[in-house]
Amino acid sequence: MNESNRRVPTRFAPEIRFEVIPAPPAPFRAVQETALERLKTRLLVERLKELASAEFNCELRRAANEAAELAWVTCYPLLVFPALFEERAETALANAVRQEPARPRGLEVLAV
Repeated sequence: MNESNRRVPTRFAPEIRFEVIPAPPAPFRAVQETALERLKTRLLVERLKELASAEFNCELRRAANEAAELAWVTCYPLLVFPALFEERAETALANAVRQEPARPRGLEVLAV
């Protein structure tokens, strides 16, 4: 045998195993989701109590859902949601009041 092709004895240590728990790729947001739903409900109920009538209920609920959707895609949905909800609610109420005179005419057209 050649001097450069000499066999080297190999020795292996005992096998060591590690338990690997992978981290989630994104923060776990289920807790935030329920907190966001509670916050949305609380702010919506407060806003509906401020109104004398329930005629704008649908518009406010839609505004709350839109604000929650927009807040959810941010890094801090619970922090952003109240401002988004106020903005959306004001816009929805202003639009509903502006469209109020057209509703009776629209109902008459549908009845014909």
